[in-house]
Amino acid sequence: MNDFLKQWGEAAVTTVGFFWMALWAFILGYIISSMIQIFVTEKTMQNTMGKDASKSMLLGTFFGFISSSCSFAALASTKSLFKKGASFVSSLAFLLASTNLVIELGIIISIFLGWQFVVGEYAGGILLIGISWMIVTIVRPRGLIENARKNLGSENEGEDVDTSKSWKTRVKKEDNWARVGKKYKMEWQMVWKDVTVGFTIAGIVAAFVPDSFFETLFINSGQGNTNFSFFEILEHIVVGPVAAFLTFIGSMGNIPLAALLFGKGVSFAGVMAFIFSDLVVFPVLRINARYYGWKMSLFILFLLFSSLIGASLLLHYAFDWFGILPDPSQVKIQDSDFFKINYTFFLNLIFLAISAYLVYLGLFKRKDVPHKMSEMAPKSQLLEQSLKYTAFICYVWLLGGLAVKFLILG
Repeated sequence: MNDFLKQWGEAAVTTVGFFWMALWAFILGYIISSMIQIFVTEKTMQNTMGKDASKSMLLGTFFGFISSSCSFAALASTKSLFKKGASFVSSLAFLLASTNLVIELGIIISIFLGWQFVVGEYAGGILLIGISWMIVTIVRPRGLIENARKNLGSENEGEDVDTSKSWKTRVKKEDNWARVGKKYKMEWQMVWKDVTVGFTIAGIVAAFVPDSFFETLFINSGQGNTNFSFFEILEHIVVGPVAAFLTFIGSMGNIPLAALLFGKGVSFAGVMAFIFSDLVVFPVLRINARYYGWKMSLFILFLLFSSLIGASLLLHYAFDWFGILPDPSQVKIQDSDFFKINYTFFLNLIFLAISAYLVYLGLFKRKDVPHKMSEMAPKSQLLEQSLKYTAFICYVWLLGGLAVKFLILG
């Protein structure tokens, strides 16, 4: 019993420590995302992404890069862009970029995994887009694309934003910064459940799950091994999405788990596949089916899974060839002194103050400023309720673990 209590306390401290490490990065990322969504409107994107050409794909990638990292928001934005005339490949580029190339994700990855994984994330995101484009060019699914557009219909959706022509003019208006505050609050509203559950699971895995489990799940991992055969790497890449499916909590919540997997000896390719997997899980498959029909949804699943395998393999062997494959020993987040006075402590204080001001401006001082919430992909009410109650259970678990750690065990 005493061993369980000790592990419970360690799991809770690890979860809170993980979140403390990442807090300033979350705030910075969501502030940047909120600013861009207010000052760069969706209408601007729609007007530039219409043709099946390399330019439209590059624009789709760029607009995805500056968008929100929430998978459900990305799915809804992609649907809206495709419905209003953007080509299939540019819409797909937007979707992949908005879930793999966004700023806040790169910051979180740098904190937990190091610079090699940041390079892998951004290079891999571009590879995912390129491989998907190549497959679409070869397969030419014109019938599926036409049917998908028919399924979407032609309804008009307005935007509740400032229409001033100059972004410099928009930036100077307090009303727009109040909208940034409201959008920032909505960003957290979209991800709090995923982040809570993801970080809690990471703490539980770190404290309770033995290395032998990962060595069984990922062939030949652990025990300091970094020399994998091609088929072992391929197995890691295929199992990575399976692990992501079982713990579907969004790309931001998955990063501490990815760090744990790498620290347990899973190959670089397997960890990258795990990170890339947020768009090949069942909730996303079901949402795409509601938007475009099951045939197109299954085609998108095939497209993304094939691209994921190709991108992960290319990244692994390219990094190996350049001699920059990361060492699993560099990831020791379980043993970190999370709460010491360092740059993380001061950055958290600074960004918490900025966060508080934005919330005050948007929700209290200028609460009269109208702002419409961004469209979200249709979620399962059962799934959302289950995730919400799971998050509440996580809070009870964390409070109990902290009490055990500091009040009972001392």
